[in-house]
Amino acid sequence: MTDRAKLVAAAEASIARGSKSFAMASRLFDRETRERAWLLYAWCRACDDLADGQTMGHGRSAVADPMGRLAMIRTLTEDALAGRATGEAAFDALGLVAAECRIPHELPRDLVKGFALDAAEFQPRHEADLYRYCYHVAGTVGVMMAIVMGVAPDDEAVLDRACDLGIAFQLGNIARDISEDAAAGRCYLPADWLAEMDVPPGEEMKPPFRPRLAILARRLADRAAAYEASARHGTPALSFRSAWAVLAAAGIYGDIAREVAARGAHAWDHRVVTSRRAKLGWVVKAARQAARRDVLWDGSASRDGLWTRPRV
Repeated sequence: MTDRAKLVAAAEASIARGSKSFAMASRLFDRETRERAWLLYAWCRACDDLADGQTMGHGRSAVADPMGRLAMIRTLTEDALAGRATGEAAFDALGLVAAECRIPHELPRDLVKGFALDAAEFQPRHEADLYRYCYHVAGTVGVMMAIVMGVAPDDEAVLDRACDLGIAFQLGNIARDISEDAAAGRCYLPADWLAEMDVPPGEEMKPPFRPRLAILARRLADRAAAYEASARHGTPALSFRSAWAVLAAAGIYGDIAREVAARGAHAWDHRVVTSRRAKLGWVVKAARQAARRDVLWDGSASRDGLWTRPRV
């Protein structure tokens, strides 16, 4: 499938089914940026579904041949980046948006490396390992989205801020999904954090350890807040509508980590979600913030203490 209109329509359907939050935020972009964001999302969603044995982000199941799935993702991605039709709308979408926006090919390849980490049953040993993982599975998406929004591929300072937002989102997701990940045999909490709290490997969800787990989830939320705050300093470089969308998404996803921290040991009794009313509230608030982004945030503000992505 190479017809642009068809690819955009398929990508729009993908984001509508896969993420109501991102779908809402994407509506704030101008039309060209919105369509390109959908195209990029469709590829990310398809890769994630293939890797995790799920459909549109739902119903994750054990994958019998994770390395085979990874090989398929790599092959289709490389074909798309080379400009070859893959016969898969989501991968053809990547080829289209990468060509239109001159996305450096190492960025989608870095995301695929994140799927390789999961296929190899990665668990971080130290905090730096956690950030490296977050970069590969989410920070790369933030960087590519910034390029879609018109940021130059060599504007490292702004792209660092975009990466920070992706890392913030992933840290919040990890905090929210500790229980679901444990059920799937995964754990993204650094091993030395668990040792610090005297939580035996594989037993983090057992009731006696919930209070200690809540401390680690709060730590993740605090780290997410720091990366989110840094990301906001990149918004003066964006157009009003792009900044509006980014700030809305930051608020919506930031609420996930904040709610996990607020619930303490009960954070995993019910899945944390952001209500439609809260999302709409962030859309309104983000419009005000975007209008004042040059006053509220400074692109030269320090990122001291934050992990920095590898250069591609």
